Amino acid sequence: MLSYRHSFHAGNHADVLKHTVQALILESLKRKDKPFVVHDTHSGAGRYDLQSEHSEKTGEYVDGIARIWGLDCPKSMHPYLKAVKALNPNGELRYYPGSPLLTKSLTREHERLVLTELHPTDFPRLRQEFRGDRRAKLYQEDGYARLKASLPPKERRGVVLIDPPYELKNEYKDLVKGIKEAVQRWASGTYAIWYPVVRRQEITTLERALARTGIRNILQIEMNVDADNMDYGMTGSGMIVINPPWTLEQQMRELLPWLTPKLAQTELASHRVHWIVPE
Repeated sequence: MLSYRHSFHAGNHADVLKHTVQALILESLKRKDKPFVVHDTHSGAGRYDLQSEHSEKTGEYVDGIARIWGLDCPKSMHPYLKAVKALNPNGELRYYPGSPLLTKSLTREHERLVLTELHPTDFPRLRQEFRGDRRAKLYQEDGYARLKASLPPKERRGVVLIDPPYELKNEYKDLVKGIKEAVQRWASGTYAIWYPVVRRQEITTLERALARTGIRNILQIEMNVDADNMDYGMTGSGMIVINPPWTLEQQMRELLPWLTPKLAQTELASHRVHWIVPE
């Protein structure tokens, strides 16, 4: 059941999009002095070695972070790249931060981190990365169950990162159910949800299901490195952000025309930014 390992995919084009959006959300939250919470429902191992057997087997990072490493990137990518560079101080691209280490790098001392990871191999590695960090609470349990138990947060400010592996049959239904329950408990929070583009119908169904929840202010950001192709695998990915920072839409509208060609695998690459449900 727990077969997915992100170590095979770390640093790919989907990670570049996902973590750029995550970094921009964190930077927006830091504009106020008040502390906030970051709740990561599917944290993974935290750090990934791009020279590991898993990473070398797929080589996905070569068409992801490696393509923009060392380039003069737009300003909106600087927070994300700052976190990646922090793991590679000598300038050689060797390690890649998962969402928990990105959060660790870009948050302040008075923020609070709630990290959940169920996988028996990844959780000990995650725990090692945060050993001694008093800001972080780690749980080896179901991410949605911990989220339900943790909301609303005492800070009343923050973001929930939801990045399921989508390996189970009911994953999309569980996602919508988990989001609906979470927003009922904490309506003002920001929710950042990653999804892969493998079968377009699944994404369309997800969009419609979220629209039917009655939740408003749902922004969708998507980057496809190739045209939809059910026989190929993941041709793109997206982020669905509930209650996004007011700057995020324009930042991504300006960034994606630059980023998409850099990560494109064919001339059929595309991107879109639109509202599933407006405010």
